[in-house]
Amino acid sequence: MLRRDKLNYYLDIADTVLNRGTCLRRNYGAVIVKHDEIISTGYTGAPRGRKNCSDLGYCLRTEMNIPSGTNYELCRSVHAEANAIISASRRDMMDSTIFLVGREYSTGEYVENTDSCIMCKRMIINAGIKDIVIRDDKENYRQISVEKWIAEEKLPKELSKSINEEEGI
Repeated sequence: MLRRDKLNYYLDIADTVLNRGTCLRRNYGAVIVKHDEIISTGYTGAPRGRKNCSDLGYCLRTEMNIPSGTNYELCRSVHAEANAIISASRRDMMDSTIFLVGREYSTGEYVENTDSCIMCKRMIINAGIKDIVIRDDKENYRQISVEKWIAEEKLPKELSKSINEEEGI
C-alpha cells in the first residue's frame, strides 16, 4: 500500500470534518495545521444554539432562488474557515496552513473551482495564516499563498472600474 502524501492526508481529514456540516447546499470542512500539528477544525453550520438548515428542513437562500456566492447575510451558516479560525488562537495560526474541502450536498461531488469567500479571505489574512490548500478532487489540489490574495486584491472602486472598462463604459 502506498503512503498518502501529507497534503492529501490533511485534506482527507478536512473531507471527514465536512460530514458534520448542516448546510443543504454545500458543506465544507477546514483544518488549520502548523508544524504538522492540527490546530483547529471547522465545518459549515449555524451558530451555536441556533437551528441548522438540516434541522429546519429547508434553506432560505434556496427557497428564494439566491445564487451561490451571493447574499451571504441571508445564510444561517458560519463558514468552515471562519469556524476553524474562531476555535484557534492567533498565536497558533501565525504562518500556518488551512486545508479546505467542499462537497455539494445533493450529489456529494467535490465543489468545482471552490475558493474562500471574500469575508473568509479577510479572516484568513488577519489570522496570520500563510497558505491555503484547496481540494479539487480526491487526488488533486491547489496551493495558494495568502500573500498572493493580498497582492491581487481589488478594491470595490477598482473592481467596478475594471468591469466598466471591460463593458466599454
